[in-house]
Amino acid sequence: MPTFGPIKRRELIQCLRTLGFEGPFSGGKHQFMVRGDVTVRVPNPHQGDISKELLSRILRQAGVSKDEWEQI
Repeated sequence: MPTFGPIKRRELIQCLRTLGFEGPFSGGKHQFMVRGDVTVRVPNPHQGDISKELLSRILRQAGVSKDEWEQI
């Protein structure tokens, strides 16, 4: 169960896959993951851990609540 805080890009991708997202796929400046008609951009791998604030924005874009995130 990931905590709601800084997370590595690889762990984010694994958790999104657990939530039913497919990818990451290449596109433009960022890779993205898809679940149905929801598309989520994944940050580039060379900028360190993903901060709590960025994780919050990604989860909002994905339609995933904080509680659902912590129950993975």
